[in-house]
Amino acid sequence: MSGTYYDHVSPLRAGLTGRCPRCGRGHLFRGFLDIADRCDVCDLDLSQQNSGDAPAVFIILILGIVVVGLAFFVETTFAPPMWVHIALWFPLILGGSIGLLRPFKATMIALQYRHRVQFESDDDAG
Repeated sequence: MSGTYYDHVSPLRAGLTGRCPRCGRGHLFRGFLDIADRCDVCDLDLSQQNSGDAPAVFIILILGIVVVGLAFFVETTFAPPMWVHIALWFPLILGGSIGLLRPFKATMIALQYRHRVQFESDDDAG
C-alpha cells in the first residue's frame, strides 16, 4: 500500500482511542494490552512495536503525585484511621493503573510512529 495517502492522525487521538497510528481507523490492540500484528484497515505492520516501560513510568509518576497529594490532604484535614486510607487509595491506585495503561501504551506507540522510531520500513509515516 505504498501509493495510498493517509491523513495526519494525532498521536494523542490514536492513543486515547486505541487505533492505528497511520490510518486512525484500525484496531491497535488484539487483547487488553496485546498489540495486533497488523492494522486491519491499512495493513501497517505492528508486530515489532514495543512501548517499553515508559507507560508504566508515566503512570507511576502521575498517580503518585495525585494519590500522595490527596492522601496528604485527607490526613491533614480529617485525620482518619489507617483503614480509611487503605480503603480510599488502594482502589484508586489499582483502578487508575489498569485504566491508564492501555491509552498510555497506545499513545507511546503512536508517538513512535509519528517520529519514525521503529517504523523505518514504512514510507507513508507521517
